[in-house]
Amino acid sequence: MERLLERSLFASRWMMAPIYVGLALSLLILLWVFALELWHLVGILPVMTVNDAVLGVLALIDLSLAANLLLIVIFSGYENFVSRMDLSEHEDRPDWQGEVDFSGLKLKLVASIVAISGIHLLKVFMDVSKYAPDQIRWMVVIHLVFVISGVLLAAMDWIANHGKTLKKAKASQA
Repeated sequence: MERLLERSLFASRWMMAPIYVGLALSLLILLWVFALELWHLVGILPVMTVNDAVLGVLALIDLSLAANLLLIVIFSGYENFVSRMDLSEHEDRPDWQGEVDFSGLKLKLVASIVAISGIHLLKVFMDVSKYAPDQIRWMVVIHLVFVISGVLLAAMDWIANHGKTLKKAKASQA
């Protein structure tokens, strides 16, 4: 009975596979929005100001970072929780693929969120007159929360890894 339960629970990881397929399909949404944003940018080219150009490029970078974040979640999540991807021989396989554990995934996610938040904040600062001071204050506070959360997550991982290293060193000395 126990073996059947454990095999069933282990097999339940495959219920995550459709979620990762759905995330992969959501890349199409980001691609569509990217194309629309690029089309809009090209459309205003004859009358474009420096601010328009910078804001437009920042929007494209923002979408690119979101798509990168999505790929990291799809690849790492699938490999950590569902199954290994047998692509080690593929010439285009990213170097980090298969080496990002759950801890690394958390740090990459937070770093991407901080980068996206920072770009969004830069876009706000480029057109600060459109926003109320209260809105800007909240955006800065939220960005700082992301930054502090990232630093604390990194510190917790460092402490945990450092503790494991010390424990191994003490075990090998004994």
